[in-house]
Amino acid sequence: MMQMRTEGPIKTRVEGGILEVTLDRPKANAIDLATSRIMGDVFKEFRDDDALRVAILRAEGDKFFCPGWDLKAAAGGDAVDGDYGVGGFGGLQELPHLNKPVIGAVNGICCGGGLELALSCDLILASSTASFALPEIRSGTVADAASIKLPKRIPYHVAMDLLLTGRWFDAEEAKHWGLLREICAPEELRDKAWELARLLASGPPLVYAAIKEVVREAEDMRFQDALNRVTRRQVAAVDRLYGSEDLLEGQNAFAEKRDPVWKGR
Repeated sequence: MMQMRTEGPIKTRVEGGILEVTLDRPKANAIDLATSRIMGDVFKEFRDDDALRVAILRAEGDKFFCPGWDLKAAAGGDAVDGDYGVGGFGGLQELPHLNKPVIGAVNGICCGGGLELALSCDLILASSTASFALPEIRSGTVADAASIKLPKRIPYHVAMDLLLTGRWFDAEEAKHWGLLREICAPEELRDKAWELARLLASGPPLVYAAIKEVVREAEDMRFQDALNRVTRRQVAAVDRLYGSEDLLEGQNAFAEKRDPVWKGR
């Protein structure tokens, strides 16, 4: 059964364990404090609802995915260090314990905080017409989340080029540096995102949770320290997985040469 809901500039659609979140805030899908708080609440609900397996983040329209922070709202009184909500900017950047896959479907212009929001997704698909930039230097500020994340995702000197010059780059370059999983025709982007989401939704949720938590905890740890935490079941999601019905189901299904039936427990 499909469920749809609209809260201000955020539309949601739920179908088959998949949550689609659509940013629809004309003209450019820029995010102000109120929008960010709504997005945080939406992704918190996604995190806490065991019936939901995968989320898709997309935007309405062909021209803009998101240019990031709403400078007009800032001029009208929104403080850049104001209350962005439970998940930080855009609901994803700082949401704790989000152990489910999130797919970004990027169409059009994706720059500044919009690119930082896309980087908060686990997998990114983009339209062939998408374009990217971190132009914060031109407004006298720092792309804070990108400055932290980007040098860890792509070669250091490429990241510094993008951060220091604020130059634009296209989908082909973004894929070349490993930021994108796939480039799609604009009219196929949404369907491709749902196709990928259905694939992930059919997979083992407890394993996904363990993967995300291990990756997150290990980011700033020495290899052996991180591995020790995993093998000693000191990572909560790993401990839950190793004591689960799904672990036994996976082993039995392999031995019996059948598809496993994942229950998330």
